[in-house]
Amino acid sequence: MTQIPSPTIASRLLYGCMGLGGGWNTDPLRAQDVTHAQAAVEAALEIGITLFDHANIYTLGKAEQCFGELFKQQPSLRQRMQLQTKCGIRFADANGPKRYDLSAAHIVDAVHASLRRLHADTIDILMLHRPDPLMEPDEINEAWHTLFAAGKVRQLAVSNMHAGQMRQLVAALDVSLVANQLEMSLLKTDWLDADTCFNDAQGRSSLVWGDTLSYCGSQNIALQAWGSLGKGWYSGGAPNDAPPAVTATARMVRTLADEHRVAPESIMLAWLLKHPAHIQAVIGTANPARIRACADAARVVLTRGQWYALYQSARGRELP
Repeated sequence: MTQIPSPTIASRLLYGCMGLGGGWNTDPLRAQDVTHAQAAVEAALEIGITLFDHANIYTLGKAEQCFGELFKQQPSLRQRMQLQTKCGIRFADANGPKRYDLSAAHIVDAVHASLRRLHADTIDILMLHRPDPLMEPDEINEAWHTLFAAGKVRQLAVSNMHAGQMRQLVAALDVSLVANQLEMSLLKTDWLDADTCFNDAQGRSSLVWGDTLSYCGSQNIALQAWGSLGKGWYSGGAPNDAPPAVTATARMVRTLADEHRVAPESIMLAWLLKHPAHIQAVIGTANPARIRACADAARVVLTRGQWYALYQSARGRELP
């Protein structure tokens, strides 16, 4: 089995492809969408990113199609990157409303469809997109064996799962999970509050996190942070009605960016990278300039005081 190497701090950035492929509609893929994707991919490779994160639903499959077109144009490009894609979310159709489906049949069908769109033979990491209340772990193991034996996938991961769900799944799997992708950023700090505010009323909204971070650490499951740039709210993109905490934190981010002579995006990512859980940050912007603005995240060393100042500002209140 091909093993994904443990990331160094310089390689702890992923490129999230959710913004590629044009709109979330059934319009056909356009040449300009492929050109746009090529510019984003080149910017990501330029700053050292080699893991590209997809999902079969991103722009209704067109994000994967973009990569398929790029691979057709430049076959050697596939050898310069690792591909990660997700399955498990189904939109409303004649058979039901929007739903999650981790049945063996759907997983296998979804992977084959992704490979066709990607114009690729293998997916390096297959990620189960959302926890399905009806999932049967033995079925997932069956799907894994089918796909791995056929050389279609190399490693298995999950997304948006807490520790209890992972334990249930791992108990039935004949393969280790290599990653769990969760929303973590300055804009969403409940993953931190679950630890810092444990046994305090401030932590009640984050109790579901439980020991998710420590469980992933103990099992060598990499933590991937989606939404790591906080919707761009701290780097000039906040709405006019943004909460006071966002406005104050954006000012702090800009001040630190000036002190360290980097872009605001690098400060936000440096804050995530400083956490000892060795978080990998998923960069979701499709803007090549903003992708390049993340390049200095690994060289920024925030002090403990600066890290806590950002955390407290983002929370909007003092720790207990």
